[in-house]
Amino acid sequence: MTATGDMKKIALSSSVAALEPSVTLAITAKAKELKAQGIEVVSLGAGEPDFDTPEPIKAAARAALDKGDTKYTPAVGTIELRQAISAKFKRDQGLSIPAEQIIVSSGAKHSIFNALFALLNPGDDVLIPAPYWLSYPEMVTLLRANSVVIPTDESTQFKLTADLLRKSITPKSKVLLLNSPSNPTGAVYTREELEALVAVLKENPQIAIISDEIYEKLIFDGRKHYSIASLDPEIASRTVVVNGHSKAYAMTGWRLGYAGYPNKEWAKAVSSLQSHSTSNPTSFAQAGGVVAIEQGDEEAHRMCQIFQKRRDLFVERILAIPKLTPFIPQGAFYCFVNISQTGLRSVALAKALLEEVHVAVVPGQPFGSDHHVRMSFATSEKDLEEAARRISDWLKKR
Repeated sequence: MTATGDMKKIALSSSVAALEPSVTLAITAKAKELKAQGIEVVSLGAGEPDFDTPEPIKAAARAALDKGDTKYTPAVGTIELRQAISAKFKRDQGLSIPAEQIIVSSGAKHSIFNALFALLNPGDDVLIPAPYWLSYPEMVTLLRANSVVIPTDESTQFKLTADLLRKSITPKSKVLLLNSPSNPTGAVYTREELEALVAVLKENPQIAIISDEIYEKLIFDGRKHYSIASLDPEIASRTVVVNGHSKAYAMTGWRLGYAGYPNKEWAKAVSSLQSHSTSNPTSFAQAGGVVAIEQGDEEAHRMCQIFQKRRDLFVERILAIPKLTPFIPQGAFYCFVNISQTGLRSVALAKALLEEVHVAVVPGQPFGSDHHVRMSFATSEKDLEEAARRISDWLKKR
């Protein structure tokens, strides 16, 4: 046997080696480390509601455990949950997606990865409007495809326009990743804005759309969520609609996401993929997921109203701080703040705030904009007030 010292180094896959760790998780971990040392950290980094999961949902999961529902379910999820999701698609967006074309996965992130895995070949181009959720390009990298980043800014309210989309399409374009409401900006597309994108996409029938709608229940100021799949039958025939339980029903740890596929062929492919990778989502979590879909909207609306109140408070406080310019979010629970006037880039600013005044924010660099930081207002009004005070005092001394 060869001695350990003589063994050749076994290299990691080039795809995995190219991945960047999640900055949001790193910031959260560092904040928790400081808290463990007894330091009072105000965290604006987490991408999850600070509410507990509503009791009827938890009760359904407990009942499933008591019944012995602890075995494997179908790899694609229970028929009860998929039927509930199918009814939800019809009720909320007017989409007719039968249960057999719905795949329940371990979170919306997993659902997006499955869809990309099923659609992409090495060398394909994926159109990603920036700022973007930081995992999108990493997933594309892992699949040896190419991210074609389409920059947007405050002038377009951080939304993709028809002109920007048309200019960015390449001969290798295969997928458009669309996210509304947006993480990290909180931008929400209007029906008219989506219809303009639809017109361009109808000129390019080779492009599939993955519509990430995980924040659909968290929309402010009386706005309405529109799924791009609901606006045109042809677009619906090549759109994967992704959603999940995490944000609307405060179920981040339950790991339930789902995707509605436009045809049986795509759904069957993803079913095979999931059966050979993760198999089914947790059995008793799915029982809670049914109750969330069927009974949870009133509670989701209540949480949304609280988030809107927090948004109004926090935006007002950030607007009062010189050198910071917040984009007023229309949905989700993030404030994307322009820091250009501070003279710092996002990673340096986030590092300084965490180490010097113990406020955790997420740098915008991994989201596609180094001139912004993301601040979550999924925390108490007291914490939001305190965070704004600390940031303001720190900037006054610079």
